[in-house]
Amino acid sequence: MRFRFVEAEKAFYPVRLLCRCLAVSRGGYYAWRRRRVSDRAREDAQLAVEIAASHAESRRTYGSPRVLRDLRDQGRRVSRKRVARLMRELGLVARRRRRFRAKTDSQHAFPLPTC
Repeated sequence: MRFRFVEAEKAFYPVRLLCRCLAVSRGGYYAWRRRRVSDRAREDAQLAVEIAASHAESRRTYGSPRVLRDLRDQGRRVSRKRVARLMRELGLVARRRRRFRAKTDSQHAFPLPTC
């Protein structure tokens, strides 16, 4: 997280100053920049695309359990917690059903019709 901040702010401040303020080493920052993206992060990015597609296909009504079922139907092996974490990171939330409210006023003062 600190290295990402240094990366974002290096256009405005020297890297040496940013690293000193955030208490990280400059060598660590440059090593982080050279490091390639991990396999897990790459898989998460691909899975995030599939999760977003499933969520959009359901008209944003599916939460993590149903998105998980969709993914497993497609042959993906993934856990519910991973799906929930990625949905949370993407800001995907299932739309909730509206609460049923009776619209009839049963306490009215009018006489009831007799059949």
